[in-house]
Amino acid sequence: MRYIGKDVAAQYVEGWDWMAPIRDRNTGIWDEVSISRTGPVKIIDPHLVSTFFDDYKRVYLHATLEMQNKSSWVADCSVNVQVTTELEGNICLVEHIQSQKVSVPAGSTIQYTFPQLYFYKPNLWWPNGMGKQSLYNVVISIDVDGFGESDSWNHHFGFRKIESDIDTATGGRLFKVNGQPIFIRGGNWILSDGLLRLSEKRYHTDIKFHADMNFNMIRCWGGGLAERPEFYHYCDTYGLLVWQEFWITGDVDGRGVPVSNPNGPLDHDLFLLCARDTVKLLRNHPSLALWVGGNEQVPPPDINAALKKDLELHPHFQTSSENEKWMVDSSSESEDPSQYLDGTRIYVQGSMWDGFANGKGDFTDGPYEIQYPENFFKDDFYKYGFNPEVGSIGMPVAATIRATMPSEGWEIPLVKKLPAGYVEEVPNPIWDYHKYIPYSKPHKVQSQIELYGSPKDLDDFCLKAQLANYIQYRALIEGWNCRMWKKYTGFLIWKTQNPWTGLRGQFYDHLLDQTAGFFGCRCAAEPIHVQLNLSTCCIEVVNTMSDDISGVAIEASVWDLEGTCPYFKVFEKLSLPPKQTSSIVEMEYPKSKDSKPVYFLLLKLYNVSNYGIISRNFYWLHQSGGDYKQLEPYRKSNIPIQVTSQVIIKGSTYEVRVNVQNKSKNAESSSLTYKNNFINRQGEGDPDSNSLPLENKEQTDKKRSTGFFHRICRRIVTGSNSPRLVETNGNAVGVAFFLHFSVHSSKAEGKEGEDTRILPVHYSDNYFSLVPGEAMPIKISFEAPPGVAPKITLHGWNLSHGLTVC
Repeated sequence: MRYIGKDVAAQYVEGWDWMAPIRDRNTGIWDEVSISRTGPVKIIDPHLVSTFFDDYKRVYLHATLEMQNKSSWVADCSVNVQVTTELEGNICLVEHIQSQKVSVPAGSTIQYTFPQLYFYKPNLWWPNGMGKQSLYNVVISIDVDGFGESDSWNHHFGFRKIESDIDTATGGRLFKVNGQPIFIRGGNWILSDGLLRLSEKRYHTDIKFHADMNFNMIRCWGGGLAERPEFYHYCDTYGLLVWQEFWITGDVDGRGVPVSNPNGPLDHDLFLLCARDTVKLLRNHPSLALWVGGNEQVPPPDINAALKKDLELHPHFQTSSENEKWMVDSSSESEDPSQYLDGTRIYVQGSMWDGFANGKGDFTDGPYEIQYPENFFKDDFYKYGFNPEVGSIGMPVAATIRATMPSEGWEIPLVKKLPAGYVEEVPNPIWDYHKYIPYSKPHKVQSQIELYGSPKDLDDFCLKAQLANYIQYRALIEGWNCRMWKKYTGFLIWKTQNPWTGLRGQFYDHLLDQTAGFFGCRCAAEPIHVQLNLSTCCIEVVNTMSDDISGVAIEASVWDLEGTCPYFKVFEKLSLPPKQTSSIVEMEYPKSKDSKPVYFLLLKLYNVSNYGIISRNFYWLHQSGGDYKQLEPYRKSNIPIQVTSQVIIKGSTYEVRVNVQNKSKNAESSSLTYKNNFINRQGEGDPDSNSLPLENKEQTDKKRSTGFFHRICRRIVTGSNSPRLVETNGNAVGVAFFLHFSVHSSKAEGKEGEDTRILPVHYSDNYFSLVPGEAMPIKISFEAPPGVAPKITLHGWNLSHGLTVC
């Protein structure tokens, strides 16, 4: 039983700014229903809790369950628990086995707590970007004498401890995992689908997308629902901490048209019953970080008081003094933490209370609209330590507009000219219905699309929107990065996705195609990140990790539209302290007398010992008060591009390894660390593990033409083991700008205007740029429908025609 309100879709939705009404969407049976058969004794709601001692060396697993005997005789049972961990090759290592004798009276239900299980230095579960997501499988079974196995239950479990308090330095909510502070960079989640078409496959894509953006928290917003267990399983798998909100929002506070019930849910007892049921459903997931009473408000007093009591913390998870007291008397069975409803996670009464926003419940989250990128870095942008909702634009690519809207919806906004260079956008009615957010703000923010010149059509508008998306969201995160722990403890972007075909606040659309903002976030939220402070022009390095970094250097190179490099500096012998953003040096080029109106900046943080790149960040910039209109004629530059690709096919799954190189040459490119020799991240085998071997320039140029990746694999088209090499015949010298891949069906026949994209696709990077001589490895993975031959195409700002890669 999971409560999501009388009619969630009707929640004051006439006043909502993100979704059109979907009436009666949760009427009837909308979730999965299953029937299972057990023996005489049934397992009910096991609760697993881990406690930690001696700096996480000594760990105890606690387990409590209810046993229900439906028979008319006393059931003598063996209650068993087994803990295993999976090794390579689907081999499981048994860590613990325990069996206890228990008698359950006829027709009764009893609570049983296992003797605690001891582990020495188990593998810990960490959030995304901090370490591995180590999971153990816990199996509890009951054997009844004279019957055999009566019931069994299993669940993945992670050893980790989450602590949270209000940070004294910033006033923001501070989270620690396994004793380490974690700077929260995440997003708000509405729900998977507005019509509740929930599936494990989509959940997997959704959560992997969030991990690919380097986020570490996802907020299940109170206007949605408690998602299916598969959602939380993938959060466990990919390291996304979950902020779980109960169902208190604008449908229960007297707002909306028609006016909603002002005293919260209509049935308070039913609400609390469902809340407790939800806690039991989710409490064993290591990703679950906290409970929150409501969205921008608190529950009615009786519900709030009950939730506070129900979710009281066990002493081990309270203050250090209470923890030490419990350690002395931890043998007391009544104090076992697994006997609590939860006992391990904090309860915060509302999303703007107790360390969130101003902490007092005032509407101090936001803003939710386009900003000048440099504003995110200014000290007065946001006052409080943790912002639970900050949002902006979210225009998808043109193909999504055509796939989801009639031709009337393909018209781009009309532009009304205003004084001082400002404009007002007037979207077509279909875009207005789909909650389009403008890329300009009259009298406050000039159009971030018109900066590139007036768009000619839908394709031009959406491409320029992607440029703005990338800049906007990278700047948002980098602005928070620059004041990490000094002013901020975290933020959540409103929002990461849409449960319908909306046109705002999203990093991938409802068809699961990413916007460029997705990759702007991915860049800015790296655990170790080099960035440019757009307000001060200082180069900074963000180190969110627990260890300092030494033996590294930063390469900064400026490239103009003629393909020359007027500025090149290397800053060596750097030492970067942990959990800190370090200001390295002010960029001199923007203030120099010879600086260009529009230019490119490439920053690379790398290991001095082997030139292994830890972080790479590419900017396109204009002088203060300027624009990007010089990029319009730059489209005609014919930059030579070479692409080497190989494919591994496993059933319907394709994994494509691609190497893209800008083949244009100039005097400077031979002296730069132009090869992107990426460093593997600890515990990650997917996004950034496409490492190039470090070779000298002559060796690299020879090998790229013959066999960049030496693996047994097949080409998509021919099934050959050979790599494929394609290239353009350009002769210009310059930056290959805003390159991006797409995957389509290559079938010859199809309806005119048909959407041929294969979605979803996971890219290790996309919407990237390459300076002369530079190469970048990209990993592309997707599943192709039966009978469909995929075609991968590379597009670019100054790539006149799409280049078919394979």
